[in-house]
Amino acid sequence: MRVDAGLSKLLGLSRSAVASLAESGDVLVDGDPVGKSDRLMTGSWLEVTLPDAEPGPQVVAVPVEGMEILHQDDDIVVINKPIGVAVHPSPGWEGPTVVGGLAAAGVRIATSGAGERQGVVHRLDAGTTGVMVVAKSEHAYTVLKRAFKERTVEKRYHAIVQGHPDPSRGTIDAPIDRHPRHDYKFAVVTGGKPSVTHYEMVEAFRSASLIDVKLETGRTHQIRVHFSAVKHPCVGDLTYGADPVLARKLAISRQWLHARALAFEHPSGGWVEFESDYPADLQHALDELRAQDG
Repeated sequence: MRVDAGLSKLLGLSRSAVASLAESGDVLVDGDPVGKSDRLMTGSWLEVTLPDAEPGPQVVAVPVEGMEILHQDDDIVVINKPIGVAVHPSPGWEGPTVVGGLAAAGVRIATSGAGERQGVVHRLDAGTTGVMVVAKSEHAYTVLKRAFKERTVEKRYHAIVQGHPDPSRGTIDAPIDRHPRHDYKFAVVTGGKPSVTHYEMVEAFRSASLIDVKLETGRTHQIRVHFSAVKHPCVGDLTYGADPVLARKLAISRQWLHARALAFEHPSGGWVEFESDYPADLQHALDELRAQDG
């Protein structure tokens, strides 16, 4: 394998990070520095010098406009996440975050987990809106992390995808991993992580379909990747092949994807369910599709 591809898999780094190490002379094969496109050969002695770990990004308490608290008790806080908000700080992200917004609202969350991810038991993309839960107590963090890992949490999304999936109700079972050529994307690839998406059509339009999606697994970009792979990308999702003309007609600047509902066993007992209404931009696009067909 190439140095960048092989070390990316071996060390869990992005290919661009490995390329940077190689350019700095920090990747040696049999004592000699190699470039990112050189080949790794069986039996060679590999030496990699990693940079010193930098302190992780810090949580800053900043109010988040439009972030609504749907429910709160001693164990959990359930929120409706608006567009353009990341769940927690990360390198390169300078926008608002859920954990920062909760801190600004005076909500104390669990201290379990990495510094910037404390209390976080699952995530939504910055460009995906909808319902999500954050643990407030240490007990809730442990219980909910296990529930998400064991797939006992019911996660329902609504998406508008281009065209009409056939069959109108089905399952997409295809492994997902990082895109072989673009670090910022994911793709269906042989040997990727098992990924299962169940869907059912709710409403059909001339050029698109509103679908209800239930995730069995929770891979990064899973819904976007799976429907792009079957040639029905989420409307507005230009990263994964959506039609920009249709996106402009519907005045939508991101993927039409919304975390509609979340249901799970409450850490203190009892089954709980929470729902989130569509935000204005998604509702407008849906209304436009209905008007065009009317």
